[in-house]
Amino acid sequence: QLGTVYVADDENDRIMRWPKGATQGSVIVGGNGGGGQSNQLNGPEGSSFDRHDCDHCEENIDWVLASEPLIPFISTGETHSLFFMDTANWKKFRNKLDENLMIWNNNRLLNSTSAIEEYSAFITKSITSATNESVPHVKQTNTSYTITGRNGQGYGINQLSYPWGLYVDDDQTVYVADQYNHRIVEWKSGATSGQVVAGGNEEGSGDHQLSNPRDVIVDKERDSLIISDYSNERVVQWPRRNETSGETIISNINCWGLTMDENGSLYVADIRNDEVRRYKKGESQGTVVAGGNGRGNRFDQLSYPRYVFVDR
Repeated sequence: QLGTVYVADDENDRIMRWPKGATQGSVIVGGNGGGGQSNQLNGPEGSSFDRHDCDHCEENIDWVLASEPLIPFISTGETHSLFFMDTANWKKFRNKLDENLMIWNNNRLLNSTSAIEEYSAFITKSITSATNESVPHVKQTNTSYTITGRNGQGYGINQLSYPWGLYVDDDQTVYVADQYNHRIVEWKSGATSGQVVAGGNEEGSGDHQLSNPRDVIVDKERDSLIISDYSNERVVQWPRRNETSGETIISNINCWGLTMDENGSLYVADIRNDEVRRYKKGESQGTVVAGGNGRGNRFDQLSYPRYVFVDR
């Protein structure tokens, strides 16, 4: 359904769905306590879904989920490539989930390689073809390769340091919220090093600085980056055309994940107020569309919501 909001509800170990205009959501994945069983999640940090040959039909959604430290993103192109961010240590994830990435439908597991570099973003082409018959008919190729990082943790232009948010543009350009380097890095398809496109001027609160950015998306209409500047408690709009500073568009918000709908409305996960707010163009206050009823595990509550996705 258009406008439906999906939230990675971190401390409740669940993914929730909030239909447009609803006063409470429903648990669609997890919600059975934190753990590694097939019906459990453990601190889910993000979610997305693939809509191959399916226009707004939820019965054919193939969910891909991962607990910390991997942040998932799925391209909507025909390649069905899966983009992941390894925020800390691949071995930690491998030991925890036994070298498998979990696809929720029918609890099917996709094997993955154990040769991923830590502190990097990578793509795994585990899904190369699919039908409308859902996950059991997905062909597996079990190949992957690193697209950013690969050179260990650091400040170099070919390095990352505890990256969080990941955005992939239509031309396969990857934007990374390089948290501990306080910058946004752009990696063109096939590039061996990135380019700093926002921040990178040491940690700070100036218009030309960022502090522990947690997420980044692209506003195509305004040709700008939208950045969750976490420690500065603000959302920043940063033009993509060689600009050296950004503009604060939302202040005093403990922001984490960001997304945007087809109308240009911005959705922000606020982990202090345990809610997701929607900001229409020009708005500075926004409207609560999920949570906002205190921290808890009721169906009208969230607990440290991290990332958000809205159905288009």
